[in-house]
Amino acid sequence: MDLTNETEFDAATTVGAMQLFLETCYDNDIERLLDVDTELSSLAVDMHTLVEFNLGLAQAVLEQPTRYQTLFDAALHSALRKRVQPPTRAINSSSKVRLGHLPAHPSLQRTKMPGSSDVGRLISITGTVIRTGLVKMMETHKQYACTKCRGTFTVNAELEQYNHIPKPSKCVAPGEDCCNSTTFMPVDATTGVDLQEARLSCTDYQEIKIQEQVGKLALGTIPRSIVVILEGDLVDVAKSGDVATVTGTLVWRWRPANQGERPDIALAMRAAGIDTNGSGSSGSGGSLVSVTDEVRQGFGEFWRQHAARPMDGRDILVSSMCPQVYGLFYVKLAVLLVLIGGVARADVSGLRVRGEAHILLVGDPGTAKSQFLKYAAKLVPRSVLTTGIGSTSAGLTVTAVRDGGEWALEAGALVLADRGICCIDEFGSIRDAEKGTVLEAMEQQSISVAKAGIVCKLNARCSVVAAMNPRGAYDRESSLTVNTALSSPLLSRFDLILVLLDSPSEAWDDRVSSFLLQGGNIETSGAWPFDRLQAYIAHVKGTLNPVSTPGSEQVLTRYYQIQRQRDSLNAARTTIRLLESLIRLSQAHARLMFRDKVLVEDAVMAVVLMETTMLSASILGSTTDALHTTMPADSQASYKELETLVLNRLELQHLINN
Repeated sequence: MDLTNETEFDAATTVGAMQLFLETCYDNDIERLLDVDTELSSLAVDMHTLVEFNLGLAQAVLEQPTRYQTLFDAALHSALRKRVQPPTRAINSSSKVRLGHLPAHPSLQRTKMPGSSDVGRLISITGTVIRTGLVKMMETHKQYACTKCRGTFTVNAELEQYNHIPKPSKCVAPGEDCCNSTTFMPVDATTGVDLQEARLSCTDYQEIKIQEQVGKLALGTIPRSIVVILEGDLVDVAKSGDVATVTGTLVWRWRPANQGERPDIALAMRAAGIDTNGSGSSGSGGSLVSVTDEVRQGFGEFWRQHAARPMDGRDILVSSMCPQVYGLFYVKLAVLLVLIGGVARADVSGLRVRGEAHILLVGDPGTAKSQFLKYAAKLVPRSVLTTGIGSTSAGLTVTAVRDGGEWALEAGALVLADRGICCIDEFGSIRDAEKGTVLEAMEQQSISVAKAGIVCKLNARCSVVAAMNPRGAYDRESSLTVNTALSSPLLSRFDLILVLLDSPSEAWDDRVSSFLLQGGNIETSGAWPFDRLQAYIAHVKGTLNPVSTPGSEQVLTRYYQIQRQRDSLNAARTTIRLLESLIRLSQAHARLMFRDKVLVEDAVMAVVLMETTMLSASILGSTTDALHTTMPADSQASYKELETLVLNRLELQHLINN
């Protein structure tokens, strides 16, 4: 037996083994591919299933993915032809087997970009999509006809040379006599090939760029990126900002060499399958924090211990938030509620009402604004920390960039923070022409793009935690719009705006000095460690969807009515957005308290935080200094005083102690 026959025998045996695997494990999926009403054109294969079915075949696929991908496709076509009725009916010859879910091994599943040693291997990379190119048609092969012997032959596109189809150097038409001619002409629809064959010689093609996830990198490491080649039904699966897991083969790519120019060689990944987990449901939002059953039981036990005095348990969590900062009790509580967020819902028309809350910290220098932003970015795995000084409209939203003569969309901070938080420092330094670009992102949670002929809409479902200094010395007699130089529409999109004024206070300065000199351990006794607080936030966001109760609805409705009656103080603030902000804050407080119902105390705390914004001090009688607030000595008693005061001012005395 010669080498050719042996190779053909091995290939036929392998295709048979693959067909047996597909028919055994994916029988129903193969039937769905034959359904004329379905748009499916590929079969997703789990590598774990292949390992359990045939370990030797799985190892061969991992070692030589390019060769065995072709054999897998042939096995799928054979299985389809076996089932098609009537036998003369044509099958979709573009059907592919999409490999995914590689075994959990560091050499196969990567969070860091691969190197040249991985070329030719089947690996899986998880990263954030930062750029999406246009969908194009790629010619996979071209037929040539020899002008001498009239024979035809096919030349395939070379992926390594950016899908360039090289012109053959001599005739390689099949036959006994080789003419070795050097003159050819391409065969197209005008020279005899049918339209069906012309259609099969092209496929959809798109290039995207994925970047290493910043949360999984060491401090100070610059994230790297790699180009991913998508073909067929894989195009348009991933959008900018999605967290995608791409399974594929690493290849070299280079431009045709030109004399006098240095060759440009780069790594790229040819995708065999892609899974986007950044567009999931409104649960944990693709959180990277794993919460074990033991940790969940610990959360339940903690709240059972504080069932009689729940506010004591809440304040332990609040003291765990940014423990290196002394005081600022209401700021810590507010930022914690924003990180937890409310419950997103859809109205009768299907329009989504956001559950993500936004907060703006306006204060003098040295009031720990940047500390809160950095700590919040660490608490939430999917976060982006940026500054207004270095951000343009592209840096915050999205931009169209020219890549190799073509336009592509590159995601900005708000898009990359989808399902997470975007922390923006020096928010007031953003240029006026660029402040308008974040209006849609903050309210509609999406960004509409119409640039360079690209019209689309990207998700920006993130909470914004922003900080800025006032414009000059803060004037208590002037409105917030004057003090911040921000427009009313932009300010109205923030659920909370806390003003931190560093007014002189001898007693406060003495306590802060003692806190710093003693190493910052005055308020942190009994506080949760960072990892536990991070797991708690991820757990309550992903599992609890609190619903309102009649008592909480009465509190929020009555407070909103009072604010509407005195809207002359801040007409831009007392819109329906005020009520939506109150609902989100009360839902977040219920989640913080580990409950699935919004009680009166949750609504009362939402009102207290809204009063702390210094925009509507009508219930508490006077504005609350958010900066000079410390942890209450008796949390439960302190809350009872606030509850009595708020409900009395709202004329809802019957809700006290309910």
